[in-house]
Amino acid sequence: MVVVRAAVLPSVGSPLEIAGIELPEPGPGQVRVRLAAAGVCHSDLSLSDGTMRVPVPAVLGHEGAGTVVAVGEGVTRVAPGDGVVLNWAPSCGACHHCGLGEVWLCADALSGVGRVYAITEDGTELHPGLNVAAFAEETVVAADCVLPVPDGVPLTDAALLGCAVLTGYGAVHHSARVRQGESVVVFGAGGVGLAALQAARIAGAGPVVAVDVSAEKEPLARAAGATDFLVASGTTAKEIRKLTGGHGADVAVECVGRAATIRTAWDSTRRGGRTTVVGIGGKEQQVTFNALEIFHWGRTLSGCVYGNSDPARDLPVLAEHVRAGRLDLSALVTDRITLDGIPSAFDNMLAGKGGRALIVF
Repeated sequence: MVVVRAAVLPSVGSPLEIAGIELPEPGPGQVRVRLAAAGVCHSDLSLSDGTMRVPVPAVLGHEGAGTVVAVGEGVTRVAPGDGVVLNWAPSCGACHHCGLGEVWLCADALSGVGRVYAITEDGTELHPGLNVAAFAEETVVAADCVLPVPDGVPLTDAALLGCAVLTGYGAVHHSARVRQGESVVVFGAGGVGLAALQAARIAGAGPVVAVDVSAEKEPLARAAGATDFLVASGTTAKEIRKLTGGHGADVAVECVGRAATIRTAWDSTRRGGRTTVVGIGGKEQQVTFNALEIFHWGRTLSGCVYGNSDPARDLPVLAEHVRAGRLDLSALVTDRITLDGIPSAFDNMLAGKGGRALIVF
């Protein structure tokens, strides 16, 4: 057993508790990783408040990178000393969706969340959040939950590849399939939204409009590639049409997960345009359309899971963008914190402040 510090969610809606937990040595097919960094994602907040459900008590955190310190029997893909990115949604390769090549919809991707992976010092059994339990100094995961850190990507920055960048980049390149010269509007300039803005710039889109409730996000959004910035209001859709020749954006990417924002994203898209919803909202967030407008506008509205990404395929592509200077991972981070800073990071997300908070170990 190894004792490490972790952020434990005792029950849904409870405050996180920073405590020592006992990790076993990795069993067959498992890997123990010492975390270098972990990002605080809005999905972690959604898990803590019950918007998304996982077994509890649990250690949350699903966006991380670190160094392999031990491997279990039968593990050959990585070895102690290797830098790895955590992959919270590994594909099984055998289900219906994997057979279709849609690995981001794998039916068994979250099959590991129900296992007991550690215990508290008083013997309480703990579950691994979204498979990987990155809000801890170390974690034990299945070997298919790690991927090698690509050459040329700093280990701490690599944590962001595990969710924010794969999701934001994938939403633009895989789901919306943005083409050079198309106009793009991104709703929400948090970690995922900033990654989507960088991806739109990489795709050669223009204009690229960022929308957020906070005017303080404008410098972050423009640094990521936004040519225009709007503070969200009741006239947002009209303002976007003015910025796009009166037509509306070719593509809208919604990174908030609220019914009103999804509806505004739809209204901001031109006739025949594409609206991609990345944000995760609750069941109470009902979005309504009438039958005539669906016919008349001819728009496409689509959900987007994990950026419709295949991490094994996409990480090398993202790494090449990083090495070439096209993708700036550190620009997504506005706060570098310790485990004790996670509650404040949650508060900032609720208040619409900052980009990505990164736990640095």
